[in-house]
Amino acid sequence: MKKYSKENVAQVITFGTMMAKAVIRDTGRALGMAYADVDKIAKLVPSDLNMTLSHALEQEAELRNLYKNDPKIAELIDTSMVLEGLTRHASTHAAGVVISEEPLVNYVPLYKVQDGQITTAYPMTSLEKIGLLKMDLLGLRTLTVISEAMKIIKRTRGVDVDINNLPLDDKKTFQLLANAESAGVFQLESSGMRDLLKKLDPEKFEDIIALLALFRPGPIGSGMLDDFMKRKHNEIKVRYDHPKLEPILKETYGVILYQEADTLRRAMGKKTPEVMNQMREHFVRGAAKNEIEKRIAEKIFDQIEYFAGYGFNKSHSAAYALISYRTAYLKANFPVEFMTALLSSEKDNLDKIAQYINESLRMGIKILPPDVNESFASFTVIGGSIRFGMAAVKNVGQGAIDSIITVRQKEGRFKSIYDFTEKVDSRLVNRKVIESLIRCGAMDSLGLYRSQMSAMIDKALDIASSTQADRTSGQLSFFGKFEDEESFKKTYHDTPNIPEWQENQLLTYEKEMLGFYITKHPLARFEKLLKTYSTCPTTALKDRADGDDVLIGGIISKVKFTVTRKTNEKMAIMSLEDLDGTVEVLVFPITFAKVGSLIKADAMVFVKGRVNLREEEPKLIANEIATLESVRMKYTRSVEISLVTAGLESSALERLKKVLSRYPGRVPVYLNFIKPDGNHTKVAINNTLAVEPHEGLVRDIEKVLGKDVVNFRS
Repeated sequence: MKKYSKENVAQVITFGTMMAKAVIRDTGRALGMAYADVDKIAKLVPSDLNMTLSHALEQEAELRNLYKNDPKIAELIDTSMVLEGLTRHASTHAAGVVISEEPLVNYVPLYKVQDGQITTAYPMTSLEKIGLLKMDLLGLRTLTVISEAMKIIKRTRGVDVDINNLPLDDKKTFQLLANAESAGVFQLESSGMRDLLKKLDPEKFEDIIALLALFRPGPIGSGMLDDFMKRKHNEIKVRYDHPKLEPILKETYGVILYQEADTLRRAMGKKTPEVMNQMREHFVRGAAKNEIEKRIAEKIFDQIEYFAGYGFNKSHSAAYALISYRTAYLKANFPVEFMTALLSSEKDNLDKIAQYINESLRMGIKILPPDVNESFASFTVIGGSIRFGMAAVKNVGQGAIDSIITVRQKEGRFKSIYDFTEKVDSRLVNRKVIESLIRCGAMDSLGLYRSQMSAMIDKALDIASSTQADRTSGQLSFFGKFEDEESFKKTYHDTPNIPEWQENQLLTYEKEMLGFYITKHPLARFEKLLKTYSTCPTTALKDRADGDDVLIGGIISKVKFTVTRKTNEKMAIMSLEDLDGTVEVLVFPITFAKVGSLIKADAMVFVKGRVNLREEEPKLIANEIATLESVRMKYTRSVEISLVTAGLESSALERLKKVLSRYPGRVPVYLNFIKPDGNHTKVAINNTLAVEPHEGLVRDIEKVLGKDVVNFRS
């Protein structure tokens, strides 16, 4: 704007329209209907991009029944259908910018949107008609991640990464992509894209370009994607209708994936018969000049026409693929530095932070809590680990962080809590800040229990205040003359002889201060139990079908008790966190009446429920809730005992029989005999030896047969 002057530059306006869900909500509000009733109807409308109310009525039986049988809902939907598609509001195009030769007021009216930004009053299509060029200028967070990663690599390894000249055949990068380890990789981290990476097995840069162009509803729905995959893996022979097509289509295995002829593409998109006939004649005439017979030319044009709606601009896909490759390269070759930059870029998004922390742990990168002696504001590389920044700590502002870092860089590491309080600015680093730093583990390097330091805060601040007052007035402490002043202080300042907080208290404080469990997840010791009985991790719910039944174990991280608007019955909305992520769980009155006593913050439970995908984020509608202690009894379908046949004595089987008889129950037992050649034979034991799946059963069987031979199957 400074270069071309603000009179010649403006962003482009875009008009929001009343789409199916939004028009229901707006109309319901205008009709004075209860929010809950309107919300229920809006959620019944499928979330497809081009969904209309008429299509929703065709697809959703429940919506159709309500429309037929409830006059108020019929009025709501009928009114909404009249208004559907009308312009609702004006806003700014996400990336569109116009730069004109002369002041824009000479060409187009201007408009000031809500935030005061000046935009054109004409939308993109109208601007093109009057001869102005709309350009898309995208601000990508990923570019900042790449830049920051390069700075970290330079600082920690002394290596200058020439990001503009990376080798495009790096084996580590393609191995990472083939394994679908693409969390944090630009455009390639969704579950659908990861699944496609595994199937495609990219081997060259051109495969990434094609992948981005293929992963769209058109190519997937048309069969183009399947065709491409089969050709790549030699399941279908690649054929060209004419030899001259081979150099053009070789890298896409004969599939017409890219379309660069913009005029032709637009004409096909509009499907105007007159224009299409002109284009066909023009194409056939041009092909004839290249000695291609009319029959083949028309066949090729038919293929181009068929895939017109699915063709993609290669230059766009290639530019994105280059960013994808660069992020994958950095992750594969400089994993700690890349993940540090990635975490720093998402520092305000707790869900993303949790996702990338889990990914770092999967990669073998240790995540360390904040530390007043090592942390900066954001995430930092410490050896082969990543340390949290102090900005992540609740109640710790930038002023406090700057004070801590400035003192540390000037005077060296803090040696004790007293040393810390005496050196930092107490106006910025106050009691609340210090308490928060202690609770999250940021002062563990000072050598005391968190419980001890917490008990010492007030005394340390009093001494610091007195010392700082003396310094201000010019007085010198008598003890300041001793060379080993710190040694004296350790004997002078009392350290309370108290035990450390219990593990659950330590973890609760960490979660409260950081939003995460860093030292250890409270569910970690139940990992085997969770994997045995959970049918789906929270992160995979979006890949399930709407209405699927699942069983998920986790910890209740948040809970809100409320009542239904119509009947005033109790219900709960809670967040269930497993070792992978978090899901919102709705416990409606019928279920709440049975399990309400189990719903408490920090309680560890299993939730059996129905997947709800009608909103942007998956939710779970609870049907049952069980404690971790009762899950074995409630959900075990069978007990499987593994026995290695080599050296197996009949006496061991007799002792096993006695153990099983001590735990009579309803759950069937299977013996899995493992032969020396690795083959397995599974045998069901007589129902008279069915068991109760008790922890004692596992312990007693392991005494007879050894560790890790018992598996409970849900």
